[in-house]
Amino acid sequence: MLGKCREMLAGKDLLCTQDWTREQLVAALELAEDMQKERWTGKYFDVLKNRTFFMFFYNPSVRTRQSFECAATELGGHAQFLNPEGMRLKTKTSAGETIEDAAQVMSRYAAGMGIRILEDKVPAYGEGWKMIKEYAKWATMPVSSMADDRFHPFQGLADMMGLRRHVGKNLKGKKALLTWGHGALARSWCSVQEFALIATRLGMELTIAAPEGYDLDPEVVGWARKNSEENGQKLTITNDPVQGYNGATVVYSRNWMSPNAYVDGTFQKPLEIEKALKFPQWICDEAKMKLTNNGLFVHPMPIDRGHEVSDEVASGKRSICVDVAENRLHVQKAVMAATMK
Repeated sequence: MLGKCREMLAGKDLLCTQDWTREQLVAALELAEDMQKERWTGKYFDVLKNRTFFMFFYNPSVRTRQSFECAATELGGHAQFLNPEGMRLKTKTSAGETIEDAAQVMSRYAAGMGIRILEDKVPAYGEGWKMIKEYAKWATMPVSSMADDRFHPFQGLADMMGLRRHVGKNLKGKKALLTWGHGALARSWCSVQEFALIATRLGMELTIAAPEGYDLDPEVVGWARKNSEENGQKLTITNDPVQGYNGATVVYSRNWMSPNAYVDGTFQKPLEIEKALKFPQWICDEAKMKLTNNGLFVHPMPIDRGHEVSDEVASGKRSICVDVAENRLHVQKAVMAATMK
């Protein structure tokens, strides 16, 4: 299984799941599922022996750093933590090493690298993603997004791994609701946009629900719509906080920022929170979940309980949030093992 994956993915970057074919995504998921099953048998213990994975963090994390370090260790390799404050890198306001030079030199040391840069570390939407693309352009090792201001491919894979376990490996035609949730965290679009892309890629029927003024990236929505058409499914967009729950197999309720979150190169977090808290009807609660087809609740975590979702739903029997969080470890192991030749 690993050999097949390496034939398909060796040396390949992962900046967004939309960049990979459906066959490549399924192969990575199948490898991750086998790695979960064989976690302590020794089958994969030496896959990355003596290899290093650079973890470049502009933003802090809990699950991301923990899961990548564990992943490297369980594959026999090493994950090295890097942050921009500890490196002399060129910025718009300071002299330093260019991405071209840094990426080429780092490629001589490590076998792969992941970069995490979110909305509050960039002057405009999409700038973090562009920076990661620039590293990928110059690096000779595979580069992955560990979450940026546009996409979060490992989270999307972890979400689908969870659905394949609880719903079945054939997700085609299953109804998914991706709904905005009011909250106090002013979150980026990365996880929700990744879910929209990979869910439609695997054939799910998707509804995106949000209040007026909270549209997602139109280019990304266009890709998701094209995915749906290619799978013979429909994609629905609504401003109704309840409609999309009807008959849903899975509900993904998460806050996300508005398209007007940046003013003069600064992320307006306090204003975004103030605006979002004016929509208390946009919470995933038990009353809405009763409209689903015994639907699962999914969230990438951390959960803003009492805003995005009620405690009753988040801690309920149909919540698979912790399973999905565990899956981050397994999908990251699969991608690292397959791409870091």
